[in-house]
Amino acid sequence: MKFAQSSRLSSLSHETPGPIAEEAARLEAAGHRVMRLDTGDPHPFGFEPPAALVQEIATCLSASAGYTSPKGLLSARHAVTHYYSRRGVADVDVDNVYLGNGASELITMAMTALLEDRDEVLVPAPDFPVWTAAVNVNGGRAVHYRCDESSDWYPDAADIAAKVTARTRAIVIINPNNPTGAVYPPEVLTAILDIAREHNLIVCSDEIYDRILYDDAEHITTASLAPDLLCLTFNGLSKAYRCAGFRAGWLAVSGPTDHAASYLGGLTTVAGLRRCANVPAQQAIRIALEADPTTFDLTLPTGRLQEQRDRAWAGLNAIPGVSCVKPKAALYAFPKIDLRRYPIRDDEQFVLDLLLQEKIHIVPGTSLSWPEPDHVRIVMLPRAHELESAIERIGQFLATYRQ
Repeated sequence: MKFAQSSRLSSLSHETPGPIAEEAARLEAAGHRVMRLDTGDPHPFGFEPPAALVQEIATCLSASAGYTSPKGLLSARHAVTHYYSRRGVADVDVDNVYLGNGASELITMAMTALLEDRDEVLVPAPDFPVWTAAVNVNGGRAVHYRCDESSDWYPDAADIAAKVTARTRAIVIINPNNPTGAVYPPEVLTAILDIAREHNLIVCSDEIYDRILYDDAEHITTASLAPDLLCLTFNGLSKAYRCAGFRAGWLAVSGPTDHAASYLGGLTTVAGLRRCANVPAQQAIRIALEADPTTFDLTLPTGRLQEQRDRAWAGLNAIPGVSCVKPKAALYAFPKIDLRRYPIRDDEQFVLDLLLQEKIHIVPGTSLSWPEPDHVRIVMLPRAHELESAIERIGQFLATYRQ
C-alpha cells in the first residue's frame, strides 16, 4: 500500500521548503557557494543576537528544564502586556497572551482553533506564505486581497470589501509588510478596521518587523486603533532581535473577548497539545521587551541595514526593465520585472534557472500569492557590496534570459 501526502499540502507555496530550496541545498552539499537572498534569518549574514538575551538564556538554563503553562512563562507574558500598553493597547490581559515557538507556530495555532471547513480568511497579496498555508491546511480558504504597488503597496480597501462573504471569519494585516516593505499609515489601517467592524471579523495583525523601520517611517500597532475589535497581534524575537533560531514568539489578544470565550478556550487547548513553547527562549522575551528600544536598533543611519536597503533599491532600479518601490521597513525588496522586455512565463522556473546558473537564490512572487510572474523577493541582509554584486549579476542574467 502506498501512502500519499494529504491533499491539503497542495496549497503550500514553494517559499516554504520545496523544489527550489531543495536544489539550493543540493548545490551547497556539492560545494557551491549559494548567495542566499531567500531567507529572512539575520544570523547567517553576521547579525549576532544581543548579548543580553543570550546571557539571560544561559543564566536561566537550569531553571528552564521543566514545562511552563501552555500559554508560557508568566514573567514573559507580563512583559508582552506592558509592551503593548506602551504602544497604546490598554486592555491586553496576561491571560490572553500566548507564547510560541516563533510567530509562525502561533499563526497556525490561531487558525487551527478558529476555522471550520470552507471558512474564509482575507490574506494580503503578496503575502507571507505561512498565513495562506495555515488557513488552507486547516480546511479554510485563503482569499487574497490586492495590495497596490502604485500606492506604496498599501492594501486596496475596495478590493477587501468586495471579497467579504458570509464565510469570512478574519482579516490578516501584515504591517510592516513582508515582502513589500510597506508601512501602513493610520488612514489605511482605519479603512481596513472599518470593514472588520461592519462584518464582525477577527483582526490578525502580523507585526514581526515593527522595529525594523527606515527613514522617518512610523509603525502603529493595529490594535491601538481598534479597542472595540477582537485583535490578535503576532510578534517575536526572530527579526529585530536576530534570534530566529531561538523560536520565541508571542500572540497578544486584545479588545472585547466575551463573545470569543469559546475560541480562546480552543486556542488554549491547541496550545496545550504541544505542552508549551521551548522554555529557554521564553526567558529572553522579558529582557528584550524591557530594554531601551535603541539597544537593538538595526536601522540607525550608521547601521548596516540602512545602507543595504539604499544600495539594493538603487541597484534594482538601475536594471533596465526592473522597478522597485523603496522599502520603508523589514528586510526585503519586491521588484517588478517588465514582462514585455523579459520573456518570463513561469517565475519559479526563472528563479530555478537563476539559481543553477548564478548560484543566487531568490523567491518567486507567485510563491507569495502574487498572481503574475512579474515579481521576485530579494532579501537585503548581505553586506552592501555583496548585495550590489548579486543584484548586478541578476541584471546580467536577465539581459540574456530566454524561457
